[in-house]
Amino acid sequence: MAGDLSVSADIAVSGMKAQAERLRIISENMANADSVGVRPGDDPYRRQVVTFKDYIDKETGARMVKVDKVIKDKSEFPLKYEPNNPLANAQGYVAQPNVNPLIEMMDMKEAQRSYDANLNMMQTARDMNSKVLDLLK
Repeated sequence: MAGDLSVSADIAVSGMKAQAERLRIISENMANADSVGVRPGDDPYRRQVVTFKDYIDKETGARMVKVDKVIKDKSEFPLKYEPNNPLANAQGYVAQPNVNPLIEMMDMKEAQRSYDANLNMMQTARDMNSKVLDLLK
């Protein structure tokens, strides 16, 4: 029984690691929300998105989660009219990063809540494991 509770904690830890990676990518997106190209014709920063995948842990047989890929968001770059900008195209528009800070903040909140839920699960499993061990003494 105590082993099952340890596995529960391990599953929660895998979720926490995956969400921590997601938070890292979100912070990169936010940091680069205003990063345009360096030379005319260069693309601005392209938003990144994390995908997850499950896997079976060989030791425990439990289904865990991990980051599968970090992919580029293929959505269009918004254009901003700045005819005097050296990066402007022939029509006077400068391509802006496809990062929407509101979406990033919502993704951050979702990742934070998932991380917290996994943390609570891990703490609960450890508390229950400790109580089982106390009963066996």
